[in-house]
Amino acid sequence: MARTLDEVAKHAGVSRSTVSRVINNHPNVSAATRARVEAAIEKCSYRPHAVARSLATNRTNILGMVVPESVTKLFTDPYFPLMLRGATEACNRRGYHLILSLFTASVESSVMHDRVARSGYLDGVIAANASLDDKLIPSLFEEGIPFVNIGRHPDDRVNYVDVDNIGGARMATEHLIRLGHTRIAMISGPLDMTPSQDRLDGFREVMSTHRLPFSDGLIVEGDFTEAGGRASMMRLLEEEPTAVFAASDSMAIGAIKAIRAADLRVPEDIAVVGFDDIPSALTVDPELTTVRQPIERIGQLAVETLINVIEGETTEGRRPSTQRFVLPTELVVRGSCGSR
Repeated sequence: MARTLDEVAKHAGVSRSTVSRVINNHPNVSAATRARVEAAIEKCSYRPHAVARSLATNRTNILGMVVPESVTKLFTDPYFPLMLRGATEACNRRGYHLILSLFTASVESSVMHDRVARSGYLDGVIAANASLDDKLIPSLFEEGIPFVNIGRHPDDRVNYVDVDNIGGARMATEHLIRLGHTRIAMISGPLDMTPSQDRLDGFREVMSTHRLPFSDGLIVEGDFTEAGGRASMMRLLEEEPTAVFAASDSMAIGAIKAIRAADLRVPEDIAVVGFDDIPSALTVDPELTTVRQPIERIGQLAVETLINVIEGETTEGRRPSTQRFVLPTELVVRGSCGSR
């Protein structure tokens, strides 16, 4: 049987209101009384009702993660489960719950925005992979909901966690050039998203520095899926590249399948480099050379940053200004580029 507030009060020899003040960390409670009530709570195995506590603290300890992608893509792209695992671990450590909100084609985005921003039960929101023209972020600003974006955002008010997408793309492209490739193609991600833009910028910068061609025919916009990578590579084969940099591992794996379907070899005929270092990068043959980003850490840091914003403090104890983190990437060389 669940214990009640009255039973805890009786066991501690104090009033019901005193127990409530202790539970909600009210300052006007003596140290001795607080210790007695906390001992009674432990003795009675009492667990405060979350809703009741939220009424007093104006918090629910519930965070929402909004993924503006189809459900199918969410559960077929390994990036999202890894990021969610990191976010969940951080929530568990900090005593918060995480609710996942998915956008689907059957529901207008404006309806989802309204549900998220005006739900009344979220302490804060993590926006995962929102496009630049997505209306979620303006809605969150309008409603005054604390949030963190996963991915760089041009609005200087936005808290975000990102990785060094430009630097990672530079490393991948420089590596292919060092291997002797001069006709390098790229499969970008959706160009309405800043990570895709940054990876394309890094590729173009290196190609321009080395005075190598990167005409529109050598750059195809993909969608971060294996099927999209395969379709993009089939188009690129007409340009006869000797190497391709795909802006995600899923697209790189799709590209490898397209190359093989054309009776060409990887890496002998076309070298392939991806971006992410998801688990399947090690199961494809040959193993995929890729730019590793710390996917789980992205989820963890997004949650930690959001909670710090909600609780109004940083590690130094000051109320935070805009929080922006850019995590490093690294090149992982395997067999798909012809260099081990």
